[in-house]
Amino acid sequence: MFIKKSILTILLIISSAGASFSQMKSLDSESLLSLMEGSFSSEEQAKNDSDYYDIRLHMKRIWPEMSSAHWLYVEQSVAGSEDKPYRQRVYRISNTVEGRFESEVYTMNDPLRFAGAWKEENPLSELTPDSLTLRDGCTVTLTMMEYGVYEGSTTGDNCESDLRGAKYATSEVKITEDGIISWDRGFDAEGKQVWGAKKGGYIFLRIGN
Repeated sequence: MFIKKSILTILLIISSAGASFSQMKSLDSESLLSLMEGSFSSEEQAKNDSDYYDIRLHMKRIWPEMSSAHWLYVEQSVAGSEDKPYRQRVYRISNTVEGRFESEVYTMNDPLRFAGAWKEENPLSELTPDSLTLRDGCTVTLTMMEYGVYEGSTTGDNCESDLRGAKYATSEVKITEDGIISWDRGFDAEGKQVWGAKKGGYIFLRIGN
């Protein structure tokens, strides 16, 4: 009888620990998503350094009914040309292990038809994940650091790019309560940088939720 009670106690502890772990992962995801979602601007950086453009970055959660992962619609444009964003993506955010996350990058057909969709209450509701195209090798792996900061990057030269003669692209990201630092660069077959900022990442400060 004692052995049976001990086994039952152990099972209850394991079950409770598993539930707590799952809840913790969920909380971690919400913390990351709350920092990523919103509107951001590099205006201050551009004013202080002419090598950087004044860029607007908007990220809005989409498809909240999908519980297996979290999705964000992402839009970037030069200030003053918000009606013609130069980059439109969908990110799929998922947990890997405790404190680590993957942000997969997807593209869509005819993206300009969705320009400004981040303003909508339920953007991209007419699309489903199977209508998107995954950018293989462009996933950013993020790690939760101290003080609620998240840092991560792509891996090696796996993210293909043909922009301005590039062979591959890299992304380095730092996400904080104040904003996002994003450094995207393209390199040719010899490893020479052919596009992207050279000094460091773009500093996007939060301007709205």
